[in-house]
Amino acid sequence: MDKSLKSVLCGGLAGATDVVLTFPTDYVKTQLQLDEKGDRKKYTGVFDCIKKTSKQYGVSGLYRGMSTLLYGSIPKTAVCFGSFEFFKAQLVDEGNTLSTFNSFVSGFGAGVVESVIVTTPMETMKVKLINDRRSEKPKFRGMFHAARIILQTEGFRGIYMGLTPTLMRQCSNHAIRFPIMETFKNYYRGDDPTRKPPKWMTAVFGCLAGASAVIANTPIDTLKTRMQGLEAAKYKSTWDCVQKIYQNEGKLAFYKGMVPRFIRLSLQAGVIFTVYDVYSEAIDKLDDKLKGNTINS
Repeated sequence: MDKSLKSVLCGGLAGATDVVLTFPTDYVKTQLQLDEKGDRKKYTGVFDCIKKTSKQYGVSGLYRGMSTLLYGSIPKTAVCFGSFEFFKAQLVDEGNTLSTFNSFVSGFGAGVVESVIVTTPMETMKVKLINDRRSEKPKFRGMFHAARIILQTEGFRGIYMGLTPTLMRQCSNHAIRFPIMETFKNYYRGDDPTRKPPKWMTAVFGCLAGASAVIANTPIDTLKTRMQGLEAAKYKSTWDCVQKIYQNEGKLAFYKGMVPRFIRLSLQAGVIFTVYDVYSEAIDKLDDKLKGNTINS
């Protein structure tokens, strides 16, 4: 199979696997980021959010909005890995090694492509669906109904709310994750470019890469969530959103939802990078088997 096609396919499969395993942590993170001070505050923390959601809607309530993320995560991760592999192919040295700086460039480029094509509309839909659950009278029956209503009332601008912070978040995510992964892998390979780390080690590398990205860009993620919620119209721009959150809620408000986000993205990166390798190796074995059958026939 063509290397580019394989990276897209494996990325899509890895993205779907990740969403099914880790979505509840993203649901809780989003709810806490949408929570404001005063009478509008609903939750005291992570466990309070889980308890109240499960009591009111059952455990399935923690998967509200997952269909949007699942539909979007397959192309999102496919585009991410496909883009990274494309940029990587242009920047590797003669020994097929990607330097830390070039890993940063490739990750940043993947973040731009992914944000514009998939992530911004997907995240906007997810946040609006979760935000709608907070209303006394929810108006969205599901993802496609929500998309139709938003397009009718707000046009494509409503689907692309928060593009700037989404770009900032995804570019920083991948500009941190991929260099860390490539650095660890290069260190493990040593002088043998064919040497691959065991799966448990890839998972650990992935968790460390994901955790590093969370620590660096949680404030950006909070801005993105606020600007994609149902009350996004009250923010004139990204900077206006920064000012209003700081003035009304203080600087710690930018780190709301960091605990569930830290758990989710650490797990997510560990799952995605590990599962990506598993699917990649499975496809390679299938290719070899098919080639062998062709030769024998």
